[in-house]
Amino acid sequence: MWETGVTQILRKWREQGHTRLDCAKIVSTRTSRGGLDQWRWTVPTSANRSVSVKDVAAAAGVSLGTVSNVLNKPDRVSEATRQRVLAAMTDLGFVRNESARQLRSGVSRTLAYLMLDASNPFFTDVAAGIETEAETHGLTVVLCNSGSRGAREQAHLELFEQQRVQGLLVTPVDPDSPTLDAVARRGTPVVIVDRTRDDDSLCSVAVDDVLGGRIGIEHLLDRGHRRVAFIGGPADLGQVRDRLEGARSAWSDAGLDPEDLLTLRTEDLRVADGREAGQRLVGLPASRRPTAAFCVNDLIALGLLQQITQAGLRTPDDLAILGYDDIDYAAAAAVPLSSVRQPRQQLGRTAADLAMTEAAGGPHTHRRVLFTPELVARASTLG
Repeated sequence: MWETGVTQILRKWREQGHTRLDCAKIVSTRTSRGGLDQWRWTVPTSANRSVSVKDVAAAAGVSLGTVSNVLNKPDRVSEATRQRVLAAMTDLGFVRNESARQLRSGVSRTLAYLMLDASNPFFTDVAAGIETEAETHGLTVVLCNSGSRGAREQAHLELFEQQRVQGLLVTPVDPDSPTLDAVARRGTPVVIVDRTRDDDSLCSVAVDDVLGGRIGIEHLLDRGHRRVAFIGGPADLGQVRDRLEGARSAWSDAGLDPEDLLTLRTEDLRVADGREAGQRLVGLPASRRPTAAFCVNDLIALGLLQQITQAGLRTPDDLAILGYDDIDYAAAAAVPLSSVRQPRQQLGRTAADLAMTEAAGGPHTHRRVLFTPELVARASTLG
């Protein structure tokens, strides 16, 4: 009976993919039937036994430390070894117990990115850059959207801190918010994305939007335009203020009448806001209508293009249009859109690197990284 039972156990054990027998896992049951004792030996099913790191190490033929590095510090493991360990994890059905690991370490292997507007491709491109950089270090990324609302931003910041994220990247409603400083003081690295502060109290990464505004106006002036509309909002958004400041500076340096740089405010930064601005432009007398429009982002520019085309006007003959961001939709527009390009994914990768560097510990100096925008000229201003 014993030999037959053990043979059955070994066969079942092998069928489950195990390479060694752990007798402690054998369950025996004794029953009495007809005055005779009968024994039944069983092996717990895979559903009842979690695959351990030891199982993965044995299957991959590596040490426990190597498996740990694959999970936590993949850059320390050769690609061939990493793939062998990952294959063993897949074959065995290994699922990492992240909650237990987080309890031991006190911090998750997660970066969080809180963006202003998840419907804006600019921010999703930044998020893609964050994810690319995080992935190379074995980290995951959680995304949330504030919708440009301070209260919602506050709630997300509190949640991420409670979850002990390894780093918090945020495009804030207000870059000087004291909440950001409070989170950082309590130990969570905070990186401001797409905005900067006057001081270096936190790491930040952004594009020089004042320069971007100047570049845009200088391009339109070079194309011969002397009546230009600057379109965008909300007025209290830092990116809008900086781009308008740069535009006005370039206009003034050219010695032009400030009244010929018309400012059209929008409630938001979406396509619908561009269409509404287009209605206002079309309603102006031809003698007062600008010959070009510099939009604070590409979504507004695309909405403007839709509206003036519907009104029977031509781009750029009747109205040249310049956007900002150079999202993928800009080049794919019915009239390919000129735009001031921001290195969106590079912004994300740099922000993630700053957060992970600070989280690693050791001496740290907050850095302010400022990228230079560049003009991408297409048919909407070139004809």
